[in-house]
Amino acid sequence: MKHNNYMYLSFFLLLIFPLQVQATEVKPILIETYEADITSDGNNEKIELKGVLFSPDSKFYQQLWAEISYQKKEKWKIYYPGGYDPTLQFIDLNHDNKTDIFYQSATGGSGGLYNYQLNTIINDTVQEIELPEQMYLSGVFKDNFKIELKLTATSKPIIIDVKNRTEDYVRLGIYDQQGELLSKNKTVMIDPIAFFEPLIVNETKGYGLKSYQQISGAYHADRLGTVETVWYFENDNWIILQTKWVPA
Repeated sequence: MKHNNYMYLSFFLLLIFPLQVQATEVKPILIETYEADITSDGNNEKIELKGVLFSPDSKFYQQLWAEISYQKKEKWKIYYPGGYDPTLQFIDLNHDNKTDIFYQSATGGSGGLYNYQLNTIINDTVQEIELPEQMYLSGVFKDNFKIELKLTATSKPIIIDVKNRTEDYVRLGIYDQQGELLSKNKTVMIDPIAFFEPLIVNETKGYGLKSYQQISGAYHADRLGTVETVWYFENDNWIILQTKWVPA
């Protein structure tokens, strides 16, 4: 009799459990509908940005994608990394006279980082264009409470005076009281690019991207400044048009 009771209980739980899962299921949401001519056929395609929230009371999308309709039929689907406040922009960034799809969303972290993705339609297929990265950016601590920063492989080093942080750096064992460097080859903290901003380079060249990348000293909150770089896509590569250092 006891064995039968267990069977009845198990059967009852199996009936109830799927109903509970279904009641709390988070369904896809239509975030935004766009219209843009991404095929250069002279007609706008409908692009629907959709996502699935982490939970019903969350603002974080754990899944994100775009559904693109061509001639009133679903043609392409592009998947994106999750994030907050996702948006799409439609800009010709690779200068092939076709409108590209530029995605961004906030990661929600303390560093103010964003997720990005750039896609284009080539030969009836969706292709991703890799976004630029700073390959040569470097920074090291030097004697006498100085930091040497290089923005490119050939640029003149930028010297940053950090005497106003003496107490902190001595406490951390980076310098002694006289400013002699105790931690040899100590490097600064270089964040990945936090934010991309499309901008018009000029009327002839069209659009490029401006990136913002934070540099910190001994720890992340020890902010030194930001590297701002203007990028342009040319011959299948991102080239740097301008890089400047903006102190905190």
